[in-house]
Amino acid sequence: MTASDATGGVIGYDVAAGVATLTINNPERRNVLDAGSIAGLRQGLADAAGDDAVRVVVLTGSGNTFCAGADLAGATSGDAASFAGSGPRALVALLEDLLDHPKPTIAKVQGHVAGGGNGLVAACDLAVAADTAKFAFSEVRVGVAPAVISVVCLARLNRGDAYELLLTGERVSAERVRAAGMLTRVVEADALDAEVAGLVGQLALGGPTALAATKELLRRVPTMSRTEAFGWTADLSGSLFASDEARAGMTAFLTRTAPPWAPAGEH
Repeated sequence: MTASDATGGVIGYDVAAGVATLTINNPERRNVLDAGSIAGLRQGLADAAGDDAVRVVVLTGSGNTFCAGADLAGATSGDAASFAGSGPRALVALLEDLLDHPKPTIAKVQGHVAGGGNGLVAACDLAVAADTAKFAFSEVRVGVAPAVISVVCLARLNRGDAYELLLTGERVSAERVRAAGMLTRVVEADALDAEVAGLVGQLALGGPTALAATKELLRRVPTMSRTEAFGWTADLSGSLFASDEARAGMTAFLTRTAPPWAPAGEH
């Protein structure tokens, strides 16, 4: 399936073998976040959420850049529809769509990342980058701050690393960003596809409802008091153990067969 007007024109949306791949496909402009690409990504995420055939969502870019962040040319145009006008709120909505998505999300970082592109990486559940990719929190060097994306990036980055990377705007290696806490893995560029496929395979072994519930507890438990967390998780656990999915999964485990959601031949 190719990108349609419904996905903003510059966003590729493809579904194969249970994976929805969203590709920011505007390499001539370094895959910037403008009104069209943000709307397209949001539409693609909504489509994937509503498609029972989709188990995992992969977000990537085309060309040598994953995402260069805000459309700076548009932001300086004075147009009320530019990033300076509506962009921050639109980016908030996109990041919340990623954070709250019911299905596991993987950032497949094939190229360089700057500015707001870091927010897309940090908002995904898992992130794998090619070792050739460079990262920069470049906002301070153009006179702004990484304001919106700080909400997702600071939740991932080690505190000391966050101070250095966000204040200096220095362009650093993918390995430096992995050590700082924002990437799951860094691999050689020619191994990126295989690494992401391996993660997809591992995620496909989990029950769809169980994965969605695990994503929810990862989001909510850190924000709760201990008493509140134990109360909510006890109720969640009880409902999951009583579910049809859990009965099927536990039966499959006890009989050493594959659960109904697993790829054929895997358990």
